[in-house]
Amino acid sequence: MITIGAALQQAAQLNSDSPLLDAQLLLCRVLHCNRTYLYTWPEKPLTAEQSQQYLALLEQRARGVPVAHLLECQEFWSLPLKVSSATLIPRPDTERLVELALDLVLPLTARVLDLGTGTGAIALALASERPQWQIVAVDSQPQAVALAGENARSLGLASVVVAESDWFSAVTGQFDLIVSNPPYIAASDPHLSEGDVRFEPRTALVGGDDGLADLRHIIAVARAFLREGGYLLVEHGADQGAAVAGLFRENRYTEVVTHKDLGGRDRVTLGRIWGGRERSGD
Repeated sequence: MITIGAALQQAAQLNSDSPLLDAQLLLCRVLHCNRTYLYTWPEKPLTAEQSQQYLALLEQRARGVPVAHLLECQEFWSLPLKVSSATLIPRPDTERLVELALDLVLPLTARVLDLGTGTGAIALALASERPQWQIVAVDSQPQAVALAGENARSLGLASVVVAESDWFSAVTGQFDLIVSNPPYIAASDPHLSEGDVRFEPRTALVGGDDGLADLRHIIAVARAFLREGGYLLVEHGADQGAAVAGLFRENRYTEVVTHKDLGGRDRVTLGRIWGGRERSGD
């Protein structure tokens, strides 16, 4: 029988950027407690069942399984989202896209489309801040659609319409804002064999044409689904800012701007549609 303190010492076996935090989160799951409890009661012994559960989780983490998958939960925009191996794990960098979307001047009841919603992270974050917006979230994977719908209901944000669609294939109508975090990693990128991404679906990570294929498609087709003055915001790789901005301009978007994430890397590019007409000064 081991104590809480001794259990946490086993974090040393983890090959992780944050081994102690990982161990704490896993132990909190087993004990149904918060991290403060661990600091307060380091001498408290674990039961045999608790010890077995914790060691099993620790062994999976040592093999590289993401903490979010082991916890079946990941926080995004202060919202607890259920996650699974069928979708991407929501990441802090994507919160930059949410911030930029919320800064836009849109109608009170703006119609918004989230393409490739995954867990529903972007759509649900926007809905939590703008309950009057009419938000549609789509994904091509049935498991992701089910998961996003479950997250919407559990968060009391069931007004978000979640549907299955391969990008725009089943989408109808026009929108004031379209947002997307599509696959944008090149198939040859060595990072695909490292860290958490090894356990995430390739279809949600890898884009053809050196990562630009899905971005190119979304930027081109979104024009037909945007209302006059509507915005498109897309997340992309840190080295893709210039290329993505070029795609926006090739497709006659105006007010094209690439924004950086908290690490100072190009991360989100936005553009606006004015019925295909160039505005003076743009």
